[in-house]
Amino acid sequence: MKKPELLSPAGNMEALKAAVLAGCDAVYLGGKHFGARSFAGNFSDEEMISAISYAHIYGVKVYVTMNTLVYEEEVKAFLNYVDFLYRNGVDALIIQDIGMLDLVRQTYPTLELHASTQMHIHNVEGVKWMEELGLTRVVLARETPLSLIQKIKKETNIELEIFVQGALCVSYSGECLMSSLLNGRSGNRGTCSQCCRMPYALEIDGKRINQEKYVLSPKDLMVLPHLEQLLKIGVSSLKIEGRMKRKEYVYAVTKLYRKAIDSYYEKGKVEIEEQEIEELKKIFNRGFTKGFLNGEEGKDWIQEVRPNHMGIVVGKVVSVEKRLVTVKLMHPLHQNDGIRILGDQDTGLILNKIYKSKKLVSGTEAREEVSFYVKDKVEVGSMVLLTTDARQMEEMNKKLSQEKRKVNIKGHLICIEGSLSLSVSDSIHEVHVTSSFLPEKAKNNPTTKERIIEQVQKTGNTPFVFTTCTCTIDDNVFVSIQALNALRRETLRQLEEKRMYVKPYKKEFYSREVPVFHEAKGQVFYIDSVENIKDEECEYIVDDQNLYEQLQEKYKVYLRLPRVNEEVPTFDGNILATELGSFYKYKNVCTDFSFNVVNSYAIAFLHAMGAKRVTLSYELNDFQIKNIIEAYQKRYGTLPNLEIIVSSRPEVMLLKYSLLRNNKKGILVDVHQHRYPVIKKDNLTMIYHFERIEKENPSRYFDLGVTKIRYEQKIESK
Repeated sequence: MKKPELLSPAGNMEALKAAVLAGCDAVYLGGKHFGARSFAGNFSDEEMISAISYAHIYGVKVYVTMNTLVYEEEVKAFLNYVDFLYRNGVDALIIQDIGMLDLVRQTYPTLELHASTQMHIHNVEGVKWMEELGLTRVVLARETPLSLIQKIKKETNIELEIFVQGALCVSYSGECLMSSLLNGRSGNRGTCSQCCRMPYALEIDGKRINQEKYVLSPKDLMVLPHLEQLLKIGVSSLKIEGRMKRKEYVYAVTKLYRKAIDSYYEKGKVEIEEQEIEELKKIFNRGFTKGFLNGEEGKDWIQEVRPNHMGIVVGKVVSVEKRLVTVKLMHPLHQNDGIRILGDQDTGLILNKIYKSKKLVSGTEAREEVSFYVKDKVEVGSMVLLTTDARQMEEMNKKLSQEKRKVNIKGHLICIEGSLSLSVSDSIHEVHVTSSFLPEKAKNNPTTKERIIEQVQKTGNTPFVFTTCTCTIDDNVFVSIQALNALRRETLRQLEEKRMYVKPYKKEFYSREVPVFHEAKGQVFYIDSVENIKDEECEYIVDDQNLYEQLQEKYKVYLRLPRVNEEVPTFDGNILATELGSFYKYKNVCTDFSFNVVNSYAIAFLHAMGAKRVTLSYELNDFQIKNIIEAYQKRYGTLPNLEIIVSSRPEVMLLKYSLLRNNKKGILVDVHQHRYPVIKKDNLTMIYHFERIEKENPSRYFDLGVTKIRYEQKIESK
């Protein structure tokens, strides 16, 4: 069975080199724009070219994240950047925006595309659609269980990429509106303000069951306990999250998974020592969870205590005299270590000075008592965490400076009277170089075979190392050492040049045939009971199939399918699709806000694929809506059939995590005393915005070219 690709993050060039040295097979990174980690270091154009070249020399693929939603006015810049990456040898692009997916695959038909996890693909149908569209790979939602991954693998032929390590989004597939609606920073646009890492109180039946805990802050994913199962399934790529992490973290976690994967294929089982997990915890962890692969949830998935790096527990405060704190240790501490003392207000510091029995020391062992000074107030009994191990960092950086990754090559040298040449192969590329120097029959001192072979195999600081080098050498021949060196250098230079490949460039024209719509302008109401009916001229959306059957004979009514369908339900009637798998199965349906449509290309693609009507994203303003419609009409010669939600309490998060446990309803209260309704339904948890959004003068959208305006009932009545 083929080994899966080990895919590592790179937020900057240092992290990329660390990942390569640690043994990754591919890296993913972002440029300065259009990536879902805007606050990572990211790569300038010059750095991107260098990154691609460096990675390719070592046989490492480079995938660039262009996985944000793209507004109409940004499309030209987006496509220009795609062109730049394509011309400079990028191996694949990771894309979320369905419109840009269609635009790029038509414009650059040979450029490899991967469907981002933020496309919310979590069922067989969604994966099949991406395969049908010609994508190479799907990054599955992190909530996808092992059983479903196995089913998808059996029923499709596309590559599957699975997250195995790192930070998690609490909202399904990372699709979240809370940051955008609350702070104007869109998670779909790479500027998430991490509302999930904030404290919340939870109220059920009017009673607070906790007081401002981090109930939406997940632990960090670590699937080593299930790695063998993923390897047996045969997924194509194992992905480590961490483009915001420092190089030491990237190196350590890549090295750990490299060892785990290799041990399975060498010995039939994953061999990882507990101490290696402990070392990883020191670098960064929020506590570890195995995620939803085998159904973990609740307290095993969420870190309620704090949302940041937990390190490891090293001791407990046993006394405080003024600002001198004494700690009984469980693990060693050393000078320059970083620690955090837990309390109502955590205290963090670097240990510049450590005292043992009132004497200054550089370090101590476990089970000893040590003292140090702090500025903040500290309570006796407080736990002490080691958050930076200075010796570990020193050792890690030493390894990074000394570690060498080499490319194995085979060679054959011909050194006979009148002919000197060298052929090398890295198993993919072959290079043959003939020297202008002509060996002669030796008059006095022939060059020994041993000296010739030794000189040819001196690869030095190049990326290469000879595993074998066969030779055809005359017994009595003289050859210049300078000539041998020059021949080797030129041969390896040509091989390195071949490894820094750029795929053949091919550009074609984008085009889309779209249907012409003659639908009358009107109103749509989302309702949950017959009592909410307005009049017969309106259209209605319901979640309940029984209610649909009650209303369908008299009214135009749509059944809104769930946003999570591990198996897409069968239904004969009008459908409002909320995710890609449902759309693929039914085609001739309307699409909901969760398709995140923010440009005319997405509208055209969905219409061309059968969408009767497209609901625009909550994140668009009036100017952008006008811009989209005008661009659509100009490009396709007709108006789109659009719906916009003008009155609602938006669903800002969808959780697989059972926040309410056995309860059906609750309220989340943030530090600003905003109150977010929480509802549990069908084993999913929906969190709604703290206030209704009411568009003023909603009929103005008809003038812009929108066909339907939607009113959603008050969520409190659910």
